[in-house]
Amino acid sequence: MNIQNFSLSEKLVSASYVRQGLQARRGHEQLVRVLLQQGKCPEEGWSESTVELFLNELAVMDSNNFLGNCGVGEREGRVASGLVARRHYRLIHGIGRSGDIAAVQPKAAGSSLLNKITNSVVLDVLKFTGVRSVSSCFVVPMATGMSLTLCFLTLRHRRPGARFILWPRIDQKSCFKSMLTAGFEPVVIENVLEGDELRTNLEEVERKIEELGAENFLCVHSTTSCFAPRVPDRLEELAVLCAKHDIPHIVNNAYGMQSSKCMHLIQQGARVGRIDAFVQSLDKNFMVPVGGAIIAGFDENFIKEISKMYPGRASASPSLDVLITLLTLGANGYKKLLAERKELYGHLAQELSALAERHGERLLHTPHNPISLAMSLNHLQTHGTAAVTQLGSMLFTRQVSGARVVPLGVEQTVSGHTFRGFMSHADAYPCPYLNAASAIGITRDDITLCIKRLDKCLKSLSKEACAEKRESGSKTALHVISSGL
Repeated sequence: MNIQNFSLSEKLVSASYVRQGLQARRGHEQLVRVLLQQGKCPEEGWSESTVELFLNELAVMDSNNFLGNCGVGEREGRVASGLVARRHYRLIHGIGRSGDIAAVQPKAAGSSLLNKITNSVVLDVLKFTGVRSVSSCFVVPMATGMSLTLCFLTLRHRRPGARFILWPRIDQKSCFKSMLTAGFEPVVIENVLEGDELRTNLEEVERKIEELGAENFLCVHSTTSCFAPRVPDRLEELAVLCAKHDIPHIVNNAYGMQSSKCMHLIQQGARVGRIDAFVQSLDKNFMVPVGGAIIAGFDENFIKEISKMYPGRASASPSLDVLITLLTLGANGYKKLLAERKELYGHLAQELSALAERHGERLLHTPHNPISLAMSLNHLQTHGTAAVTQLGSMLFTRQVSGARVVPLGVEQTVSGHTFRGFMSHADAYPCPYLNAASAIGITRDDITLCIKRLDKCLKSLSKEACAEKRESGSKTALHVISSGL
């Protein structure tokens, strides 16, 4: 409806009613106008009707939705199912062109605008969550691991002679495989134990650079968000080393956007040293379906290089999902979720600590990890590794998802490399433990139910262990008596 159509409507409906409708329409349009002018996440969230109006306006700009369109090419935005078309708001052409994921499509002005606006809004969110000097970013329709691979492949053109990627150990398969998929050999740096925390071994990092030669390293691949008792890498020190030896630095910031501490580490690392790009997951940070990531950095030209490395067009679904989410939440809504997550981290730590004390365990002291917590399982270990792993199974069958039980002595071979003590980020961590995380979207009820069910599981396992001990004692006594007879 434009001004002319509203004027014509006055012949059919009272002019005062039409003018009221026009004012309501202008309210929606004003929000869209501000978004296009500023390219920032709106302070207050939009209503669903405003979001849908905006998306429908974008969709009619794509050629597959032109009323008189006649398509005779191989890709014309044809969709067989109406359900599929509605699921995507009829934005069918995807984003980018064959040579650049950020390029504008002549046949899809609406989808191209969606892509540009999403990247601009996400850049604003990166800034107000802590990385204020970030200069460029783009949403890529791949999860974190493949997005890291894309960064490594881009660096290959800048450092064609490089063979190695220097990687402080984190026991997560996708980040390890991201380096192998790109064709590089990871140089694994074992972490050092400081108290309960596993931290970056800076001396070993420097020693490996001297031993293998800085020119032979594609980059340093560091990590922020991780499972306790591992904590974020010493990003500032690593960034200084990278600047000193002229080695690129890629940061795996998978779910670090929700933590002001992780974002501050990236900001400080870029300020004092070198960080070329940092990658974060969409689903973990924005509560959208799996399948997208944000690649961001401080050199706009390098981020453009990465976007041009992506072969072919790409799905617009991750961009659409995160844009809808941010427009609905608004900056204030997203900040509120971050504040609630931080508050509930303290509550989870308090509840887990009290539970651990009741069962003769303790909450591991990991103050440098702002998201994940770990509780020792020493008493279970006295009954064998099977008792530790059984706890994980019991929690899962009782619908406690995300809790992670880590036994001692697990070996895992990933693409030919054997990790001892796998899942614990160290060859021989001193004790088995259970992980729980306060991630974005967690509620107080989630924590209450988790603690209640975990308490019941630990009591049940303790009773089973005591019963087995009594049974074993009885058998031993009977054997002694039989032998005496």
